[in-house]
Amino acid sequence: MTAESPENVLFVVMDTVRKDHLTPYGHDRPTTPGLDRFADEATVFEQAVAPAPWTLPVHASLFTGMYPSQHGADQENPYLEGATTLAETLSAAGYDTACYSSNAWITPYTHLTDGFAEQDNFFEVMPGEFLSGPLAKAWKTMNDSDALRTLADKLVSLGNTAHEYLAGGEGADSKTPAVIDQTIDFVDGSEEFFAFVNLMDAHLPYHPPEEYKERFAPGVDSTEVCQNSKEYNAGAHEIGDDEWEDIRGLYDAEIAHIDDQLTRLFDHLKETDRWDDTMVVVCADHGELHGEHGLYGHEFCLYDPLINVPLMVKHPGLDADRRDDQVELVDLYHTVLDSLDVEGGEPANPGDDAVGLDRTRSLLSADYREFAQASNDDPGQRRDGEYAFVEYSRPVVELKQLEEKASSAGITLPEDSRFYSRMRAARRTDAKYVRIDRIPDEAYRIDADPEESENVVDSDDEAIAETEAALTEFEAAIGGAWTDALDTDVSDDSVDQMDDEAQDRLRDLGYLE
Repeated sequence: MTAESPENVLFVVMDTVRKDHLTPYGHDRPTTPGLDRFADEATVFEQAVAPAPWTLPVHASLFTGMYPSQHGADQENPYLEGATTLAETLSAAGYDTACYSSNAWITPYTHLTDGFAEQDNFFEVMPGEFLSGPLAKAWKTMNDSDALRTLADKLVSLGNTAHEYLAGGEGADSKTPAVIDQTIDFVDGSEEFFAFVNLMDAHLPYHPPEEYKERFAPGVDSTEVCQNSKEYNAGAHEIGDDEWEDIRGLYDAEIAHIDDQLTRLFDHLKETDRWDDTMVVVCADHGELHGEHGLYGHEFCLYDPLINVPLMVKHPGLDADRRDDQVELVDLYHTVLDSLDVEGGEPANPGDDAVGLDRTRSLLSADYREFAQASNDDPGQRRDGEYAFVEYSRPVVELKQLEEKASSAGITLPEDSRFYSRMRAARRTDAKYVRIDRIPDEAYRIDADPEESENVVDSDDEAIAETEAALTEFEAAIGGAWTDALDTDVSDDSVDQMDDEAQDRLRDLGYLE
């Protein structure tokens, strides 16, 4: 913490936004003029790495300071359990805390909102209408029954499918303005605050407001382009160059809408004299693939467009500049604690794991990443701090949908494929090594090959060898390498145990045929 450290924190996650579609990162379309101005006041990080390529484990890491294997939140266990959150720690320290989002993963049901005194989820269906009636009963049954536990991933992830069915099309409303409105109301009524917002516009499907669509995708009908990544990934739908261009235009339009709404929030903080006394963090939880490596969306891989994410931080202790050193999103947990001078580490509930402030993990510290020695408590403290680590346990819900799309097209997915694989990666600014449990490992010299087009896993490259060695050390510290492939059967027999009304609701939302 510096003597001039702000009293407040605004933490913004732009869900599914890849950095090369933002103006501060060199995008040739004016998607984010507001963030471009923000970048003039902030530190822009070129090499920020997410701990996973999708929402739930990344947010759990942001809120706990733990890697995914430590906090355990993934689709096979879609809850954050037994860990004290950043919001719980800051609420106990006297800060007003709030979380606003339209992401179906960030709800009380996954425990990601634990500790936030104020929270609202603007998802089209949850939590009001969706988690009432038969599905509310099903949810309670699942929490009480090990046999039904595996169905929980379907319920909390209905956002992805329900957006397509219920929030899609030309009349779709973005929830971002409502998120921003509530955030403004919250900060206006707070003394010292920690406000967290997640903005979902750039997540599939892309149905931007008309004025933004006309600027970035004129003449494109968003209902006519492929909005289902599983159809493409399964090989059931081909996308040509023109359609990819239309998809990317819609994606840019969604990002432009986010930018306008963030600018509205930033302008309000300035007009009410809260700006200078607020640390502002803007990042993405993960990116998105638009055909690169033959993939669409953010599943089944750890390529850089997914994990090398945008990160900008405004704080008087940081220079308004660009940084090329590698940082991890996990470090933001410690950065927030450091900025607010809160030590943390006190369990909110008996038996909780609680991570205390480590200033070698704080972006504000002069000792940042000067790890004195390897730590069993922090498996990421390997070697000289130049490595970032990423974990990816297979996405059960997406995999089930992928299988269904493949089957309907008469396609059989090979069992020894990336679709059924778990992955871990070690990354430094010049090299990446990815351990994969069903197919050959991947390694890239990302300094010379930023597109990750040539797998050099079998080379004698020293940087690759060092990166694999760092990954091996991380795996040993985190509990062992994933060497035994999981069973390919991802069917869920527990669906049969639900009542007819609950099954009908899942069928309406596309989870059952």
